[in-house]
Amino acid sequence: MTTLSAHQLVIDIPGRSDGTALNLSVQAGDIWGVLGPNGAGKTTLLHTLAGLRQPRSGEIHLDGRNIHQLRRKQLAQSLAVVFQERQDGFPGTVLETAMIGRHPFLAPWDVETASDLLLARQSLDLLELAHLEQRLVSTLSGGERQRLAIATALCQTPSLLLADEPSNHLDLHHQVQVMELLQRRARNDCGIFLCLHDLNLAARYCNRLLLLYPDGRACWGAKEDMLSLSALEALYRQPLTLIEHDGQQLFVPRASESPR
Repeated sequence: MTTLSAHQLVIDIPGRSDGTALNLSVQAGDIWGVLGPNGAGKTTLLHTLAGLRQPRSGEIHLDGRNIHQLRRKQLAQSLAVVFQERQDGFPGTVLETAMIGRHPFLAPWDVETASDLLLARQSLDLLELAHLEQRLVSTLSGGERQRLAIATALCQTPSLLLADEPSNHLDLHHQVQVMELLQRRARNDCGIFLCLHDLNLAARYCNRLLLLYPDGRACWGAKEDMLSLSALEALYRQPLTLIEHDGQQLFVPRASESPR
C-alpha cells in the first residue's frame, strides 16, 4: 500500500506568514478533497505534495522516503498528477497523448508495447474518448482536453493520483462520470487527492476534507466532521443553506443579509 504523507508541512506562498503545519496522509481508499477560496493555496499545496515545489518547512514522504530524494521517473511510477492548466507539448493525437502515461515505465529508447496501447485505449474508453483517438489534441474542446488529461493519468496506473480541479470545463454528465470513476479507483486501492471548488462534489464523493483559509490556517479530518455549516460559511465568507436530500448533503449559496 503506497502512502503519501506530509509532516509538519507549511507551503511556501510569498507574502504570507507561516500557516498551520499540515500532518496528514493519503492512503489507498482515501479520497481527499481540498476546499478553500481563491488564493488559499490549494494549487500550491498540490504541487508541493507532488514534489514540484519546495515547502517553506516540513517534509513529504512517499512510503517513508522523502520525495525530493526520489528520481522523477521513480516518483511517476507511483504518483500521477492532473494539472489545472496545461499546454500541448507537441501536435500529437489523443491516443499518442494518453500513451504518455506509460513513459515512466519505459527504459531509454524503448517503445510502447501492445499492453501499453491496450491500457491507453481502455483509459480513453473510460472517459468516453475512444472515438477521438486519432484526433489532434489541438482540435479538442476544453472539456475533452480535461478528460484526456485524466485518461493519461489513469493510463499511468498510479497508486496515488493528485488532481487540481478535475471537474474543470466538464458538463454535469462528465463531472459525475469523472468523480464516480475516481471513486472506483479509490475502492481499488488508489489514494486520491483533489483540489475542488465544487463544495457539493466534495461532500458527495470525498471521505476526508482539508479546509484551507487565505491566512494560512487549515483544518482537516473525516468528511462528517468537516462539513459544518458555520465552518464552511467562514471558509468562503458566504452564507449557505444546507439541504438534506436522498441521504446527501447539499450546500446552496444564499443572498447576503446586507447586500451592497
